[in-house]
Amino acid sequence: MSVMDKLKNMLKGHEDKAGKGIDRGGDYVDDKTRGKYTGQVDTAQDRARERFGSDPNQDPPTRT
Repeated sequence: MSVMDKLKNMLKGHEDKAGKGIDRGGDYVDDKTRGKYTGQVDTAQDRARERFGSDPNQDPPTRT
């Protein structure tokens, strides 16, 4: 079992908390880099949210 599989199993049922953690982590990185890598951080947050933090009962996020 890979590390990613273990994380998915641990976060199952806690998608809302995982999503909040992803947002907080991205905000922290943006703060520390003074927004220099905002685009890359946003992309990483989106991919992490797709993988760990999305609620299967929730509509997928739309890009603006």
